[in-house]
Amino acid sequence: MTDIETTSVSEQGFVTNSQVGDFELTIDATDEEGPNPNAVLVADYASCFLPAFRVGGQQRDHDDLGKLQIDAEADVDDDDDLSAIRFDIYVEEDLDDSELEEVVDRAEGICHVHAALREELHADISVEGGAF
Repeated sequence: MTDIETTSVSEQGFVTNSQVGDFELTIDATDEEGPNPNAVLVADYASCFLPAFRVGGQQRDHDDLGKLQIDAEADVDDDDDLSAIRFDIYVEEDLDDSELEEVVDRAEGICHVHAALREELHADISVEGGAF
């Protein structure tokens, strides 16, 4: 049995409309009608890392991290391939650097997108507690 099914269609040009379950996602290599594939990947990585971070916090006895935010940025090379990803993570709960590092380490082990990326694209992460 298949766990994930999508259908992606490009009628013309560089726009692709993907059906993912009940959701439609428009991706455009030219950034005109939607985000480009690299931007979608970075956003997907961040949106996977946030709940992984929250679960990692719970597994390290930090049950209420409060608000979490990732400001993500990425670099592309001359071939438009992703070459680096960086996350600045902001955490409402005021944890010390050691506690934050433990949660980040655990989140890296939980996030499925992190696991799917080649190692050189794993996000360079900085994290700040008591941020809100």
